[in-house]
Amino acid sequence: MTTHATRMLIIGSGPAGLSAAIYGARAGMQPIVVQGLQPGGQLTITTDVENYPGFRDVIQGPWLMQEMQAQAEHVGTRMMWDTIVDVDLANGSPFRATGDSGDEYVGDVLVIATGAQAKWLGVPGEQELSGKGVSACATCDGFFYRGKKVAVIGGGNTAVEEALYLTNHSDDVTLIHRRDELRSEKILQDRLFANEKITPLWNKSVDAFVAGENGTLAYLALRDTVTGELSRLEVDGAFVAIGHAPSTELFKGKLETDAGGYLVVEPGTPKTAIPGVFACGDVMDQTYRQAVTAAGTGCMAALDAERFLAAREFAGTKAGVHA
Repeated sequence: MTTHATRMLIIGSGPAGLSAAIYGARAGMQPIVVQGLQPGGQLTITTDVENYPGFRDVIQGPWLMQEMQAQAEHVGTRMMWDTIVDVDLANGSPFRATGDSGDEYVGDVLVIATGAQAKWLGVPGEQELSGKGVSACATCDGFFYRGKKVAVIGGGNTAVEEALYLTNHSDDVTLIHRRDELRSEKILQDRLFANEKITPLWNKSVDAFVAGENGTLAYLALRDTVTGELSRLEVDGAFVAIGHAPSTELFKGKLETDAGGYLVVEPGTPKTAIPGVFACGDVMDQTYRQAVTAAGTGCMAALDAERFLAAREFAGTKAGVHA
């Protein structure tokens, strides 16, 4: 077993974790990033990225994350190919984490950037057509379906918000729900039912996403949840909107989570209830879930981490003077 020590330990290597690393390295904290099961985060499985600031033309998600990692390493970040399986937060700073490799990571501050994953239906064609007509983010991909026919699958707040957003691009939006009433807030339902561009399709579940001859989505195979009757809905794009699952298993019983499982932070900051532990990106953000907002909170985590260490070191210096 090898012990890796640093002033700033970062768990997660998406836009939040790498942005924290860039700012942390520039502040002289020599961060270590433990990359996890999906190095680069969700953007590594995203093809066209058209809404990240600074790029006039469409860029590729994997390329963007490679550039972020290269920038983080260039300014002094150490990248570790490991997955954290346990953390010790009970004794305060320094914080300890154990990797799947058996190595131990010790950080004076800990930045949690483990992200969240969209929940999927798990039906045939879903993963094969991801990025080819099937998506889990209307804000990310809705622009590509201007003037086309789209469907949203789900019945909660996320689904209704996605359907409403898509009306900015499409005049033909179908909301597919397996029940005969929505679970979303009433104000969202009122907005949806008042929108002539949206057609609810009740008591239907998706059996499969089916490709056409060109290899992109052609139609949804539907099943009536009451009668079992089969049907199809021809669409150009389909958005799965049944929620997200934040990657917080490591921190159960160690950090507070909200009803959705997201880490709780002090409003307007990345600070958790444990001094020196910060959370950024999708693991604490169930509202925006964008690469640019994740990067922003990563920057905030690094700045607050540097201030935490500076204040602690100043207090230690003063204590030494009076000793």
